[in-house]
Amino acid sequence: MRILFTSLASYGHVYPLLPLAVAARDAGHEVVYATASEFHPTLEKAGLEPAAAGLTMQEAFGRLFAGDTRSRKEIPEGELNEAIGKAFGRLLPTQFMTDLAPVLAERKPDLVVYEMGNPGGAFAAGQAGIPAVGHGFGRVSSGGPMDRISEQIDAFAAEAGLTGSSRLFWGHPFVDICPPSVQAPEFVAGARRVPLRPVGWSEPGDLPSGIEGRDRGRPLVYLTLGTTPASQAHLLTSALQGLASLDADVLVATGPAVDVAALGEVPSNVRLEAWVPQSELLPHVDLVVHHGGSGTTLGAFGAAVPQLVLPQGADQFTNADAVVGAGAGAKLLGDELTADAVRETAGQLLADGAVADAVRELAAEVAAMPSPEEVAAQLPQYCSGRGS
Repeated sequence: MRILFTSLASYGHVYPLLPLAVAARDAGHEVVYATASEFHPTLEKAGLEPAAAGLTMQEAFGRLFAGDTRSRKEIPEGELNEAIGKAFGRLLPTQFMTDLAPVLAERKPDLVVYEMGNPGGAFAAGQAGIPAVGHGFGRVSSGGPMDRISEQIDAFAAEAGLTGSSRLFWGHPFVDICPPSVQAPEFVAGARRVPLRPVGWSEPGDLPSGIEGRDRGRPLVYLTLGTTPASQAHLLTSALQGLASLDADVLVATGPAVDVAALGEVPSNVRLEAWVPQSELLPHVDLVVHHGGSGTTLGAFGAAVPQLVLPQGADQFTNADAVVGAGAGAKLLGDELTADAVRETAGQLLADGAVADAVRELAAEVAAMPSPEEVAAQLPQYCSGRGS
């Protein structure tokens, strides 16, 4: 069977699809993965054949704000949300739809698996008459800019001939990597969910020295604010200062958007790393402090790690709500995010037996979900007899 996977070009959108794409390839299917060329080296490291399609998010917003010299903080929230809606609901889908048409015509896949942030994959498949399956990257969220995106996508979908709502992915089967207990209840009730265990994906690499075999009597706290430009140094500094005063070791993944020099001197119990293989690291961690990205949130669920969430935008706020609602951690918002609050809240989470019980229950729920290999074996049934 020939399968084309497609997603937006960012770590949080590419990585969640890789376990199923690799499992499908290993099962003997011919797999092509279409996204912007910036992520082609990542796909090649995973042993997947890349195809060029779409724009990066930076390119999309560069077009929307061409010639605008304002910083992100200077753009009014309403204007920014409108731009986000246009970028994800119209500009990116249009470009992917255009670029995927010749790829689909040449490759003639039996099935398209499109990431939920990339509806252009669904539109292109629909126009080509190819069966499609959606694939999530986390919890299905609403509110704020997410509603603007949905409005734009629904209008575009109607033009492309798809009926129904983007909230339920037009009735397509949907590979859902979010544990149902923390997924949006209305989505669980209405969607054609295909459960898939959230298997973390990291590019090959070694854990920082001393992590494996360390003394588990002293807590290890992992701090990350992700890979996007929202990961600003001042936020990382506040969180770092609070965690450094704990009787714990602190490992900070600074990511590509932060100048490590801007963080200045750090205490002896703090370690800075530009990059870590997060999926391999999480089982060694006692607490993760993060921005609320879906990959980190789901990874912590699977590794039974409490979470302190410091959301900054997009779906991070609803992810934080899900963590708190499940009893698996806490959140700090806006002016609450001070070094003192981080220290106090992190200390409480490390000592809270009820939180420890909650994260173990979530990890058991994740472990019971079907593996990528099991879901890959189901994919042929969604091809409507188009061949193998």
